[in-house]
Amino acid sequence: MRIVKLASRRGVRRIAAVLAGAVLTLAGCGAPGSAPAAPADGLAARLDLAGQRYVVGGKNFDEQLVLCQIAVAALESVNAEVIERCNIGGTDATRNALLAGDIQLYWEYTGIAWAGFFKQTEQVPDAQTLFDLVSQRDLAQNRIRWLPRAPFNNTYGFAVNERTAAELDLTTLSDMAHHLSSGRPGALCVETEYANRADGLRGLEQAYGFQVPPERVWTLPTDAIYQATADRDPCLFGEVFTTDGRVAALQLRVLQDDKSYHATYNAAVTIHEDAYAKAPEIAEVFAPIAAALDESAISELNRQVWAGDRQPREVVRAWLSDKGFIGAG
Repeated sequence: MRIVKLASRRGVRRIAAVLAGAVLTLAGCGAPGSAPAAPADGLAARLDLAGQRYVVGGKNFDEQLVLCQIAVAALESVNAEVIERCNIGGTDATRNALLAGDIQLYWEYTGIAWAGFFKQTEQVPDAQTLFDLVSQRDLAQNRIRWLPRAPFNNTYGFAVNERTAAELDLTTLSDMAHHLSSGRPGALCVETEYANRADGLRGLEQAYGFQVPPERVWTLPTDAIYQATADRDPCLFGEVFTTDGRVAALQLRVLQDDKSYHATYNAAVTIHEDAYAKAPEIAEVFAPIAAALDESAISELNRQVWAGDRQPREVVRAWLSDKGFIGAG
């Protein structure tokens, strides 16, 4: 296995900004369950949380900055007092802030809660079943309530550049496994954590019935894998997060996980029960927004933030306004 350090995220961002001239269309529906649509004049037409105060938190990567700013803008639009604490840090720091009452809410992922918070190893392929298990357990054990989940799934995946995918007819992870088993050239690039975890590369090889020779596995920093895969140097296949903005910006194709190996990571607002009980209608603020956050929508929002031309707050408010959740301006 080769371990390599490559250019930082900042260095490739400028390249991606040039490549990302074509803006994807944002899809505004596709909820995992039925959720009310926002009226044309915004959530404020039927909801008023005046007198409620929320400290809104978030983690320290692009998608979490997007989700945090969505929560801030949505709550402000219905007259709540909002204190912004986006970019707190990693999962542990943000979750602990919620449990301690330092923040009242933030967006979390079902897969992180299941495996990380509750230490469960059983795979739960059905997204709604996983959400139900996580939300029920968190409320019972920690008094943390999960609001309706978004349909997008920010899970682990493998990508190739679009030209390579067309040339080699690659659409699924089974196709990747067949290619790597055939002896044809091409390296597989993964981050250190994925290379070493039992539910990472080792489990993937078992699930798909292949084994990559050690000399064809390159271990790179997470941020470097995207550009190295786009350049096909050294990565023919690169481990990615499926809704990362760089997937679209660098014209990568995520291969279908046709054996459903990777866990599900749907996002939902998690809120302390004390805050929820004061104004349960907060669920009505986030239900239609969550329903609109499908893979196309969140990926495009992430792409715009990653490109660096606009701040997350600006990107998010434009999207919320376009969708009719908040007023313009």
